[in-house]
Amino acid sequence: MPATIHAIIFDFGGVLVDWDPRYLYRRYFPGQSQIVHNFLAETKFAEWNLEQDKGRPFAEAIASLSADFPQYAHFIRAYWEHWEDSITGPIAGSISILYGLKRAGYALYGLSNWSAETFPIAYKKYDFFRLFDEIILSGEVKLIKPDPAIFELTLGRIRRSASDCLLIDDSAANIDAARRLGFKTIRFLSSGQLETELSNLQLLKSPQWEEQYK
Repeated sequence: MPATIHAIIFDFGGVLVDWDPRYLYRRYFPGQSQIVHNFLAETKFAEWNLEQDKGRPFAEAIASLSADFPQYAHFIRAYWEHWEDSITGPIAGSISILYGLKRAGYALYGLSNWSAETFPIAYKKYDFFRLFDEIILSGEVKLIKPDPAIFELTLGRIRRSASDCLLIDDSAANIDAARRLGFKTIRFLSSGQLETELSNLQLLKSPQWEEQYK
């Protein structure tokens, strides 16, 4: 393996799993994507959900947003009650790459903006999460990407220097923050693009695709 990279750090949502709250809300508004879009925009859903990624309990979050939008209380509560429906499943090509890197001997770590309350649902369902030597969740450490503090905390946890690590993330802001700290980075666009870039770095010359995962 290249001497300069000893650990590979993966983001989860949008890289390894296909997550989007629209998947869940389409069950309530079938064929009405504009209504779903308007609901998410009006409630500032992304900003609201980010607070759970920072560690806010869902019970508190639901009560607060429902008070502001009582007409949507049922749909707000539904996100917690049916959260699993916001994930369609693993991104198959990325999971194959993950298994290939594990077989190649790399230390694998997860660094994700994810609620500490919902992550156990995904962890229990998908076996590939067990490939990671350690997982750092924003909801547990109460820090969130792209705050440099969460990257510094991660380096302390895994006992690596930034120059030893490759971060794979789909967020430009997260990539920029990590790069400023000295991480090597790949911004994820697709599994095919990731495979090509890893091959160019001689990290995954001949990946053996893993067919069996849950």
